[in-house]
Amino acid sequence: MKLYWKYILILFRSQMQYRASFWLLTLGQCLTPLSVFAGLYFLFERFGQISGWSFAEVALCFAVIHMAFAISECFGRGFDLFSSLVVSGDFDRVLVRPRGTILQVLGSKFEFTRAGRLLQSLLVLVFAISRLSVEWTLLKGLTLFLTIGCGVFIFTGIFMLVATLCFWTIQGLEVANILTDGGREMAQYPLSIYHKWVARFFTFVIPFGCINYLPLMYILDKTEGNGILYMLAPVAGIVFILPCLLVWNIGVRHYRSTGS
Repeated sequence: MKLYWKYILILFRSQMQYRASFWLLTLGQCLTPLSVFAGLYFLFERFGQISGWSFAEVALCFAVIHMAFAISECFGRGFDLFSSLVVSGDFDRVLVRPRGTILQVLGSKFEFTRAGRLLQSLLVLVFAISRLSVEWTLLKGLTLFLTIGCGVFIFTGIFMLVATLCFWTIQGLEVANILTDGGREMAQYPLSIYHKWVARFFTFVIPFGCINYLPLMYILDKTEGNGILYMLAPVAGIVFILPCLLVWNIGVRHYRSTGS
């Protein structure tokens, strides 16, 4: 972890060498999801509610998934841009260094400008909580924290899977954005509005439903019977990243050096 924090400090200092650019990019990252949230607001102005969910409840969905995505994009950006290491042959250097490949790829790139998206999502979270008539308890607070943290694991796991494909395809595949950007856009709404096969896929295969819909059902008192399973649903995010790590190690073993 000491080396990881050194990576963070070095890249943060390098990005702050161009402060005007940094702050403008941060502002842009804040305004982009804000326009999406404005569209969400106008949607509820027109229809009032969606599948029994109010605007404040969906705003909570929106905030959770966008916070998880922003944190993952900031600290897991090395996997998202991994194809550049393969194309340039720089991954050869990663393999000969006395540190794990995952730590080095994670430390190769950080996007601190994603703090703008994180700030915007945090403001939406505060707004949603202030508008909800929820009786908050310690367990509900921990569940909310768990949903965000485990959401980071899911997005990072997807970035890792996409990066692994580069060992065979060299270049990253844009179709993988269906699971990252598409998954983010899908998960900002409750799963109950989608077809059953979509809800099942994003619950049991790519468990986005386990980090927003199911735990938020518990937080919003929409569950029937025992809510413990709903509260523990975000743990699926940690389970999800385990096979991603396995697939990554398989990809590393199949990597063919450039010989440089």
